[in-house]
Amino acid sequence: MIDGKKTMLSGMQATGMITLGNYLGALKNWVNLSDEEGINCFYGIMDLHSITVRQNPTEFRQNARRLLQLYIAAGLDPEKNCIFFQSHVPAHAELAWILNCYTYMGEMNRMTQFKDKAAKHADNINTGLFTYPVLMAADILLYQADLVPVGKDQMQHLEITRDIANRFNGVYGDVFTVPEGYVGKQGARIMSLADPMKKMSKSDENQNASIYLLDDKDTIMRKFKKAVTDSDGFIAYSDEKPGIRNLIDIYCACTSKTVEEALADFNGMNYGQLKECVGEAVVNELAPLQARYDELAKNKDYIDRIMKENAQKASYYANKTLRKVKKKVGFTEMPR
Repeated sequence: MIDGKKTMLSGMQATGMITLGNYLGALKNWVNLSDEEGINCFYGIMDLHSITVRQNPTEFRQNARRLLQLYIAAGLDPEKNCIFFQSHVPAHAELAWILNCYTYMGEMNRMTQFKDKAAKHADNINTGLFTYPVLMAADILLYQADLVPVGKDQMQHLEITRDIANRFNGVYGDVFTVPEGYVGKQGARIMSLADPMKKMSKSDENQNASIYLLDDKDTIMRKFKKAVTDSDGFIAYSDEKPGIRNLIDIYCACTSKTVEEALADFNGMNYGQLKECVGEAVVNELAPLQARYDELAKNKDYIDRIMKENAQKASYYANKTLRKVKKKVGFTEMPR
């Protein structure tokens, strides 16, 4: 709670190019939520989390800055929302170390995402990957977040955050707000164009599997032409036709139409025509975002100012919490 309003925190890792799935499933909903009165919204470019996997430094810096520009291009107002780089607020790393000392090995061993990521990066199973959920807890607790948007794959991290907060509060009193999961309007669950049984991912090695937010029209249309469907030849919205269902979900998310309205639009069409319609809907959805992104990319001074001002704002609130934590723990205060 900040200034009598509930606080919400969310963010994305600063790796790769975010996809249509990231946009329709999360970012577009953040924009809608930020327009609601009565909620303070903090949105992070989570670059500390990103280095559990080795990054090319030049590309990493470019990706992080591009992510900030995409946040703004999508409609997040940086004057109204606090959009900040995680690494620009040292309190994240400092609180994470303190919370590590209040988190048990058994709890970390039960984290399913660690097991999944360790399997994908067997040559780099580092300690940061293991303690990732503690840094995530620090992200949330620093801002006394009441609400955290979570998908099914993040519920375990929210629960460990709540456990850590309750444990710390149990020892030292009312220090942290214990966050709740935020379940707003359900974002579209967008699946891979190459394999509709798995989510669209920015880390997919198959470039045709994902639509990226800065893909041009020709690239978008080409990828939809290659999208996996089936051999039935008829358009229906059902679990038995995951490829067709995914295309209809994308169309509905981009046009705000219901499934019934979409099916009426597609009546009498073949798969090729369906793919063309969905591709056009995506092109139209992304066109304003891409135009705004191009403007922002040319305005270095504006982006630099936003980075600096929002880092200062985030640090103000984060350091308030960190000072309280350090006093409770018993650290010696620096003489003034």
